[in-house]
Amino acid sequence: MTTTAPRTAPARFAGPRMVVVATLALGLTAPGQTASISVFLDPMIAELGVSRTAVSTAYMVGTLTGALALPWIGRAVDRYGTRVTMTIVAAAFGLALVGLSFAQDVIGLGAGFIGIRMLGQGALGLCAATLVSRWYDRRRGTVLGLQGAIGGGIISLSPVLLERLITATDWRTAMHLEAAVVALVLIPVSILLVRNRPADIGQFVDGHPAGSEHHRPEWGMSRREAVRHPYFWVLTATVGTAGFFGTAIGFHQIALLGEQGLSATEAAANFLPQTVAGTLATLLLGYLVDKGRPRLLLAASMLGFALAVAWGTAVAPGWSALGFGLAIGAAGNALRSIESAMTPRLFGTAHIGAIRGVVSSVTIAAVAFAPLLYSLFHDWTGSFRLVLWLSTIVPLLVAAAALIAPLPHSRGAVDSPSGAGD
Repeated sequence: MTTTAPRTAPARFAGPRMVVVATLALGLTAPGQTASISVFLDPMIAELGVSRTAVSTAYMVGTLTGALALPWIGRAVDRYGTRVTMTIVAAAFGLALVGLSFAQDVIGLGAGFIGIRMLGQGALGLCAATLVSRWYDRRRGTVLGLQGAIGGGIISLSPVLLERLITATDWRTAMHLEAAVVALVLIPVSILLVRNRPADIGQFVDGHPAGSEHHRPEWGMSRREAVRHPYFWVLTATVGTAGFFGTAIGFHQIALLGEQGLSATEAAANFLPQTVAGTLATLLLGYLVDKGRPRLLLAASMLGFALAVAWGTAVAPGWSALGFGLAIGAAGNALRSIESAMTPRLFGTAHIGAIRGVVSSVTIAAVAFAPLLYSLFHDWTGSFRLVLWLSTIVPLLVAAAALIAPLPHSRGAVDSPSGAGD
């Protein structure tokens, strides 16, 4: 998209404002996230008289169907800009929440799940990450880490607030209020504050003036070029592994930790150290990606994730359970933080929306099957132990691929200030 800079650029760099907007947008993906939707399930089942299996199947179908649209949404971000796309997505997300609130059967639930998963978890999160990636280069990992930590914190707190709201009113009213917040906050913020690229207002990436050694025009591979490169699939496998196994373990956490001797209350409380560790890891790894070697950090984090999953087979009440929560929370969020900074560094930002759309589509579609896979293994063996041990194989394979797969021979890999490719 061609833009023309104004004659007089604003004196203050607008990048921090974009980070605030993107963080707010990430936090408001909460109504489309599994953690928030989970508190609506029991009230939905009780009122509509449908089975838990039917609702779970509708949710899986909705997630898969919604994921299919994300590559096209990513292309829309590149073509029309984050400002227009985020405004439309926010409006559509609000309408999808309202539509879901009027569901009367499992078909209505499935249709609503398609909308909120596609627009909330997928499209809105895609807009938030793309906005930050286009305003920062040398500090991209740090600001994405900050965005992920604060936005993730909002998502983590939302189930508690929503559960109280549902108790005070009902699930339909709570969903109406979610829709109102999304629409009334994000639509005006997107229109008034978002600017697609620094060049749109006569500024430069990272805020450095023209002529600086840091100033470089926007570059990037096309989506077709990126998906042909092996390291694109390494990064996709990275976020997919964190999402797939993190979702499966989180979905079955009460039963999984119950096998190891924890009470239901203790198992539920384990989400707290996971959230704290995940927030700290997101901040730390974002900084280290800028300063260190993301390729090695990715492999090390994958190894840590494999160890955390294996820990689940031997966890016990007390300090062991606390350690498991810290390990699984830190490793999972570290992987997402590294990928979010490394993808634009290796493949550029000119087509980052389309590229990230493919990543999101593949990983969200895969995540839809995760709880079912763990459930089938549990039904087969009577325990989660075997599937946990088997789950350690995948992150170990991805760690090996991260170290040996060839990197793109691109400007991003060559010019990376922190040696991203080494």
